[in-house]
Amino acid sequence: MTEWLISIEGTESGRHLAMFLALFAALMHAIFGALQKGRHDPWLTRGAVDICYAIMAMPFAFFVVPWPEPHMWLIFAGMFIIHAVYKITQAKAYSYGSYTVVYPVVRGLGPVVTVLAAGIVFGEHFAGLQWGGLAVLTLAIFALAAFNLNREKIDRNAIKLALAWAVVAGFMVATYTTYDAYGIRETPNPFTFLAWFFLIDGLLFPVIAAVRWKRMDNPPLIRPLMVRGFIGSIVAFMSFGSILMATRLDKVGEAAVLRETSTVFAAIIGWVFLKETVGPMRAVLMGLIAAGAVLVEFGG
Repeated sequence: MTEWLISIEGTESGRHLAMFLALFAALMHAIFGALQKGRHDPWLTRGAVDICYAIMAMPFAFFVVPWPEPHMWLIFAGMFIIHAVYKITQAKAYSYGSYTVVYPVVRGLGPVVTVLAAGIVFGEHFAGLQWGGLAVLTLAIFALAAFNLNREKIDRNAIKLALAWAVVAGFMVATYTTYDAYGIRETPNPFTFLAWFFLIDGLLFPVIAAVRWKRMDNPPLIRPLMVRGFIGSIVAFMSFGSILMATRLDKVGEAAVLRETSTVFAAIIGWVFLKETVGPMRAVLMGLIAAGAVLVEFGG
């Protein structure tokens, strides 16, 4: 399978597979965000997810995939730092604000900055129609966040903090997307990067979560938390694994934009599972997000 994936990099078949992987990653990432913002403390949930996927990745990293090349260890060190900052800012945003407000802001900033960064790092360039699609998608995402914000009935100071952390997290999304795309292209076997990515990325937050859990007056039971963590780890494998592979097979900027259709999936999840109302305005904005993604993918 590895040889086949490498053989279709930069081809039309690779482009089609990358498109599917990016859309699949969007769905999985929306589910992942909902899991982190669920009934458990987001810091604890993230710690449970990370320890689960680190343990699952360990045998693959040690015994299945080829050993990383020497230069990859510095890349992994940078990846660890970038993702640690991202996860901290994401957890901070979720601690202060609701899922349907925070999530669109985080994901709305990501594609714009990623497209600009991909132009510098990888020499990618968007056509005029693609820039139009990116503008439609991004503005619709921010409009969705604003619409959700107007419906909030919580402390406005908390909302301001949530939005501030969400903006920082959005920039970190662009940073890790570009950096990870660079990293997965620097090793001959993409599964080497994926296995070690999940192993190394899962080392920090379990420690943070354990400390936080011990300091709680009424800490949650470990078993249901770890069940959520196990489910979240499977979703994370599918989400992050899919988008990383998509950025290797085709253009980083296009994959990043398609992934941000996750806001549409997030709205559907909020409607179906969190019992939130969609309404005509949200439906229109979701349609614009999808239309913008279509323009980006096929406007080149």
